[in-house]
Amino acid sequence: MAPSIWQILIVVALVLLIFGAGRLPRIMEDVAKGINSFKKGMNEGDSPKQVPDDKKDE
Repeated sequence: MAPSIWQILIVVALVLLIFGAGRLPRIMEDVAKGINSFKKGMNEGDSPKQVPDDKKDE
C-alpha cells in the first residue's frame, strides 16, 4: 500500500515546521556524510588485513 500524495504533503509540511527550511539542507548534508562514511567503512571491512613485511617471517 503506497502512501497517497496527501500523506506525503502532510509529512513534508510537518518536517518543514519542525526543522525549518534553513536547517533542512544542513541536516541532509550530515545524513549524506554519514552514509558515505558507512559505505567507506563497509569497503574497508571487505579488504583483507595487510600484514607488515617484518611480521611475515615470524
